[in-house]
Amino acid sequence: MIEAWRRYLLYVLLFGAVGLLAELYLLDHYEDWRQWIPLVLIVAGTAAGVWLAVRPSRIAVRIFQILLAAYVPAGLLGVYFHFQSNVEFEQELHPNSRGLELVTESLGGAMPTLAPGTMILLGLLGILIALQHPAAGGGTAVSSSND
Repeated sequence: MIEAWRRYLLYVLLFGAVGLLAELYLLDHYEDWRQWIPLVLIVAGTAAGVWLAVRPSRIAVRIFQILLAAYVPAGLLGVYFHFQSNVEFEQELHPNSRGLELVTESLGGAMPTLAPGTMILLGLLGILIALQHPAAGGGTAVSSSND
């Protein structure tokens, strides 16, 4: 039963990653080197996820684990970049804006500050999927008619 849930979560992750990739593409999120970070990670992580789904092995689990773990700092970096861009924009519009007012306006600015949190969420989901994965020798695959 656990392996069935692991498989379902992997499918959810892959669906989310492909959706996020499409959204970033449609938003032209490739104009600057920093914007390529999530694109490259999503493509690589999705490929690793498909590999894991089709041919689970110790190396497939490990590569998937490394790539999806990289989503977390990439997402945090994205939150920082989005917030930084919004602060710069707000300071141009309102040069005297400071403190809590600047932070509040920047959080709700043109760049969706918390949108990169999706990368963090997908990364954490990937870490859970890889956790004690039977193909990596981290658990025992229990086969039952409920799988």
